Amino acid sequence: MTSPADADPATPAAWFTAALAAAAEQRSATVEGASITYRAWGDRTGPGVVLVHGGAAHSRWWDHVGPLLADGRRVVALDLSGHGDSGRRRSYSLDVWAREVLAVAADAGVTAPPTVIGHSMGGFVTLRLAVLAGSRIAGAVVIDSPVRDIAPEEYAAQEHRAFGPLRVYPSREAALARFRLIPDQATLGYITRHVAATSVRPVDGGWTWKFDPQIFAHERITPAKLTRLDCRVALLRAEHGIMSAQMSDVMYDRLGRVAPVIEIPAAAHHVMLDQPIALIAAIRTLLSDWDHSLPPAP
Repeated sequence: MTSPADADPATPAAWFTAALAAAAEQRSATVEGASITYRAWGDRTGPGVVLVHGGAAHSRWWDHVGPLLADGRRVVALDLSGHGDSGRRRSYSLDVWAREVLAVAADAGVTAPPTVIGHSMGGFVTLRLAVLAGSRIAGAVVIDSPVRDIAPEEYAAQEHRAFGPLRVYPSREAALARFRLIPDQATLGYITRHVAATSVRPVDGGWTWKFDPQIFAHERITPAKLTRLDCRVALLRAEHGIMSAQMSDVMYDRLGRVAPVIEIPAAAHHVMLDQPIALIAAIRTLLSDWDHSLPPAP
């Protein structure tokens, strides 16, 4: 596994540096009493794309992805409540998070139904949104989110291996040295260091993580809850991720055998950290195809 404390022999790739340098709007919207922070790239008049992070993650996991999807599009990455710089709630649910996605898209100037792309737990949010309001989104793209199982970060929280009560570290450097991915995997170190650096916040006595440990107490999505949806759906599976080929087949069947399953070669679960270019290429190709084709007949 690569952690931010590891020495990375390679300097950041030019495309990564350019992506981080791209102008991003930093805004917030109040949704059902909570302040929801988001970042946006691209022209407000373009088709909308909303990026949804995984459990205990945040919008900055998409900093190197969003700008490369923004050519002719309005791309938005939000911090779900209880994550990143957004406010906290007494309790969390996929339904509330799904409504946050729609509200943020509207606040960011997206007027037509957007395409929503979710990773890990964010994929569950995306699927729940598609079930609740499929006609209000153009498409749902799920990245390595097997509905039979809970996300790996949720397993870790349940087994008390991670994501327990937030520890306060004496310095920012001490906190960053403890950053770990769940599940462990090799990554491009310069991307992981950026993600880690945007995952901590100052508090009395030192530094701690931005997420609320209570985020994992929410309901699950099971295959039985999947039906053919009122929007396009695509499943992106990491070759070495947690979404097996068998589970992909189950989800494909439950969704009416119309959702393409796209494998990202050589990728592990956190695809944007180890195979970002392949992920971006897959998303861009999919969006281009959807732009120039008709959805399957109901």
